[in-house]
Amino acid sequence: MFVFGKDIAEFFLAKHEILRPSYLKWIDTVEAATFKNHNELKAIYPRADYVGNERYVFDLKGNNFRMIVLTAFVGQTMFIRWIGTHAEYSKLKDCSIM
Repeated sequence: MFVFGKDIAEFFLAKHEILRPSYLKWIDTVEAATFKNHNELKAIYPRADYVGNERYVFDLKGNNFRMIVLTAFVGQTMFIRWIGTHAEYSKLKDCSIM
């Protein structure tokens, strides 16, 4: 998979360096993968939640952080749409990112 939106993550990581190792592990795993569908993604990330509109929410660093990712299996691409703390994620309501 090819990951777009790393700049969004980097902006957040500049303030939350504690997340960097977990994020980089996610990047390495996803970029090495060729997920063909939902089931293949869930086999590697069983706790990832599908929230509609081709978007998945990934838990990072023991569920202390969340990342919303637009996923196109056919194009083998992922686009990081949002990254934040679990508390910030809980406040997202009626948001276009979701």
